[in-house]
Amino acid sequence: MNAETRDQRSGRAEGISATVLKQIYREMVRISAVDVGIRHGLAAGKFQFNYWPVTGQEAIPACLAPLIGKDDHLVTTYRGWHDHVAKGVPLREAFAEAFGRVDGINRGKGGPPHLVDPDCGAMLTTAIVGAGAPVANGLALAAKARGTGRVTVVNFGDGATSIGAVHEAVNMAGALRLPVLFMLQNNQIGEYTPVAEYTATNQFVDRASGYGIKGIRADGNDIVAMYRAAQEAVRYLREGNGPVLFEAVTLRLGPHYGVTPPDHLDREALERGQREAPIPRARKLLIEQEIATEAELAEMEAAAKAEVDDAIAWALQRPQTPVSELECDVYDRPEYVPRPGSYPVFAQHEGAFTGPSTQLSVGGAVRDAMDVAMAASKDVILLGEDVGKPGGLQKTSVGLYDKYGGDRVISTPIAETAIIGAGIGAALAGMRPICEIMFSDFLGVCLDQVANHAAKQRFMSAGKTSVPMTMRVMVGPNPMGGTGAQHTQSLEAWLLHVPGLKVVYPSTPREAKGLLTTCIWDEDPCAIFENLKLLHTQKGEVPQGDYRIPLGVADIKRPGKDISVLTYGWQVHEALAAASELAGEGIDVEVVDLRSLLPLDYPTVFESVRKTRRALVLTAATRFGGFSGEVASTINEELHRELHLPAQRMGALFVPIGYARHLEAAQMPRAAGIAARIREIVKG
Repeated sequence: MNAETRDQRSGRAEGISATVLKQIYREMVRISAVDVGIRHGLAAGKFQFNYWPVTGQEAIPACLAPLIGKDDHLVTTYRGWHDHVAKGVPLREAFAEAFGRVDGINRGKGGPPHLVDPDCGAMLTTAIVGAGAPVANGLALAAKARGTGRVTVVNFGDGATSIGAVHEAVNMAGALRLPVLFMLQNNQIGEYTPVAEYTATNQFVDRASGYGIKGIRADGNDIVAMYRAAQEAVRYLREGNGPVLFEAVTLRLGPHYGVTPPDHLDREALERGQREAPIPRARKLLIEQEIATEAELAEMEAAAKAEVDDAIAWALQRPQTPVSELECDVYDRPEYVPRPGSYPVFAQHEGAFTGPSTQLSVGGAVRDAMDVAMAASKDVILLGEDVGKPGGLQKTSVGLYDKYGGDRVISTPIAETAIIGAGIGAALAGMRPICEIMFSDFLGVCLDQVANHAAKQRFMSAGKTSVPMTMRVMVGPNPMGGTGAQHTQSLEAWLLHVPGLKVVYPSTPREAKGLLTTCIWDEDPCAIFENLKLLHTQKGEVPQGDYRIPLGVADIKRPGKDISVLTYGWQVHEALAAASELAGEGIDVEVVDLRSLLPLDYPTVFESVRKTRRALVLTAATRFGGFSGEVASTINEELHRELHLPAQRMGALFVPIGYARHLEAAQMPRAAGIAARIREIVKG
């Protein structure tokens, strides 16, 4: 469908009720009063916080306000005060949030750049340019799946059109026909760089035809043109026709940041912009066309100022957020936050399973876990490249498309940022998405969505939202070999640096099913690493039905008395092979499968090491800068008086992984090398 242009100038407002036009004006002057109140307060030193002015951009969200209800979803940016005001975010609590007060909407933990208020549909505010667009897709995906008729509006500026996340999101929305309004607020300048200097595009709306979606362009300073175009867009979305790329042309009359003069505009351009700004134009229109009187408009303006003055005064009297809030809302349970000297028992070991079971590979166990979960709830969906009819690159979802349909087993574009973003949005809407990342190396493509959005949303919203999403991450080496430096890395340590994520790494089919099932039903974002070396070669009995292994519980794979080898994933099997070799030499090795890396079962680790008085932390990931250093240092800090020698580490060489199989084999710990290292530690 070709993009359509709506670029009307002010004319008669036939077809738009006086009630709607007055509502639009009321919202505009409320937005302006907030903007003025903040700028004056900052300039006077009355309060202090980071502010990105919205001066001159009042009409765009105000014209959407009559068309978008509280049940519709909003995703906006760090400079989205105007979007929040028009969406109905309460001003008292919004200012308290800005001032870092405990009565803020998010208890001062997110601030305006991350404000969340699900009660009015404000689901996500991001401080990362363009990053909200993929999340909006997930919110819309949930609305479409449930048939709610909800529309999702995602606001971003012209500068965000250069961000890959926006491209991925618009493309996916078009492919899946999602009800997303991509509201491009064209300020005519990206921070301080004019549009013509960073793109050859004449009109951003022209890009819509390239995506095969509807495009609309309107004068974002003209309430008649803007409202009519927005009305058309929202109607189109509610009819189920797919997304709309909407370019609203406006002009930012304030600086990019702060309260200094807008040095991106010379005096003449600023004066012209102020004359053509939305509020004076709307005021003139309403009076000239006898829609409202001077007295009515003055009353609205006075009421808006009074509301803002009251909100600021109220917020300044609220108590500051206590420091104790820092460890709240990181996870669903506060004890999951790692703290020096605190090593709780998270759950009891699952014990031996005695019910009916089936012989499965690790890959078969993964498929079984997803099948059982999807049968239990329609909220469980699977997204990823080729996960539909083909059943995934590794065939871990074979048959699920035929069983549950393409609305729940969704083959996506090759776009990891869009996949994870959609998962986040669907999770925010209460679904339980499973997102497949084909290789752990590709985490680098979508790390912003994982680390800055999925992981932090519970905290930044003060627990008002959470992201119960599972990321299935496949990791090398491939048993066939030859995948090289960009498809073989074990990058779990990347995720372990991010508060808010949970990470598991199974070594057997039973644990693959049990841990994956637990992750699916967990309330926080979880990553499960599935090793390609084990996926089809490692087989075992797997419990049938809804089988779960609790997070934060290690498993002793082999008891021993001379040394504890602490490991996970395919290195468990290398360690067991080394232990078998060493048993003939009289060295008794205990192999502890950590399984759950965060939360981590330190009580079992300490119990094992206290017994053997020696420890080797073994990983397939690089030794330098790796997770093994965290575990070893904790053992040494807590048990140094009980050890024969400090805990040791063993991991891959700190070099890119070679393509040739013999190079790959030489870089990672194998049974023979592990056995040799254990001999050194035990025999001294």
